[in-house]
Amino acid sequence: MINLQGQPQKQSVFDLFEAKSLSTESTLRELSLYDFQVADSHLAIEVARKLEEDLAIPGVILTKNGQCAGMISRRRFLERMSRPYALDLFLRRPLSALYNFTQATFKIFPPDTQIVEAARESLQRPPELVYEPIVTELHPGVYRLIDSHQLLVAQSKIHQITTRLLDEKTYAHQIQTEKMVSLGQMVAGVAHEIRNPVNSVNGNIDFLTDYYGNLMELLELYDTELAETPKRIVEFKEEIDLDFILEDSPNLLKSMRLGSERLIQIVTSLRNFSRMDDDKLQAADLHECIDGTLLILENRLKRSIQVQRNYDELPLVNCYPGQLSQVFMNLIANSIDALVDKEADHKAAAHADAEAQPSDWKPKIKITTKRVENYGDGPGVAVRIEDNGPGIPPAIRDRIFENFFTTKPIGKGTGLGLSISHQIVTQKHQGELTLETEVGEGTAFNIVLPCRTIPE
Repeated sequence: MINLQGQPQKQSVFDLFEAKSLSTESTLRELSLYDFQVADSHLAIEVARKLEEDLAIPGVILTKNGQCAGMISRRRFLERMSRPYALDLFLRRPLSALYNFTQATFKIFPPDTQIVEAARESLQRPPELVYEPIVTELHPGVYRLIDSHQLLVAQSKIHQITTRLLDEKTYAHQIQTEKMVSLGQMVAGVAHEIRNPVNSVNGNIDFLTDYYGNLMELLELYDTELAETPKRIVEFKEEIDLDFILEDSPNLLKSMRLGSERLIQIVTSLRNFSRMDDDKLQAADLHECIDGTLLILENRLKRSIQVQRNYDELPLVNCYPGQLSQVFMNLIANSIDALVDKEADHKAAAHADAEAQPSDWKPKIKITTKRVENYGDGPGVAVRIEDNGPGIPPAIRDRIFENFFTTKPIGKGTGLGLSISHQIVTQKHQGELTLETEVGEGTAFNIVLPCRTIPE
């Protein structure tokens, strides 16, 4: 009599994954696949011998005319053979006879099915089938078995990986949020400290201009009233080049005024960008938010990047101005990065091919705003930020707004800018943030917000 009892495996299924690197995207191909398929005309005794020789095989796949005709698990095979008279009835008969008594519903999975999905479907089977092995078809007519225990262990491993990744992402998101809050507080404080002396300088320029005018009148009176100018005064005028001073001083005063006004604009933009009072909706001019963001980014825009603004007449809208400024900052900064990369590629290509015709491409960012007559229950406001950069490849377009997804090198991108922008627009403002892109032509981000007009 053939011994069908066997011995339990000594190797833990967990050990099977020591040399494997599972991920959240792992498929059935990455599991141990058991090759035991025979024609349903084979005798059951042949299967019994194989199961006795290899205790790891979870069952046998029956084929007919090269196609899967059924599957008998080790458990069902042993269970059937342990019944009275079963050995005499089935052991020397074709497997098809035994299968008629043991057949159960089973599904054939494609080999690229993710482990998590296969485990989910496996657990949805009737209770008596939960621990049955599953079948995958590698190629037409080529089938393999996967042990259910191994499948569930792999699924558990992936669950652990997923939990760890979520914990890491949550922690990283918290750290990033804390950094942004701290940075916002610091910028707001610095802007406040700078604003006071800058306002003082700007205010005193008016007095200085008046003083300068009075002194010029006094010098003219001296020249008019004095019949003869002392020789020492004449020599000193020549030494200090008084004529140039009189000609250049108004330009200096004008430059000082423009510089101080510029500083006030920058400080105001920084305060608006980092404002800490965004806990309630406020009336805001979106054009001011955009212009303030461009002012902050002006140093990066000096890389010969042309900014074209096409502004429609927009009403004041209820929004969180600081958060929208952060959205504009992220989108415009992304455009700048893309344009810088494309410009570098153009220069590298020109350097590699000295005889090539110079490109007429110029980096450009176009910002367009317009009213939207119907958006939800009322009017809306649309902002479009587009560039003529390299565009975004189709393979990653669907992941652009994912948390922590970035194509930038380590240290240059967190993968949070676009995801946070998407959350601010869609969740905080009940709006839309969509992407249009074409490789080689450029990228455009479209923001649509409910108008929620504030009466002036």
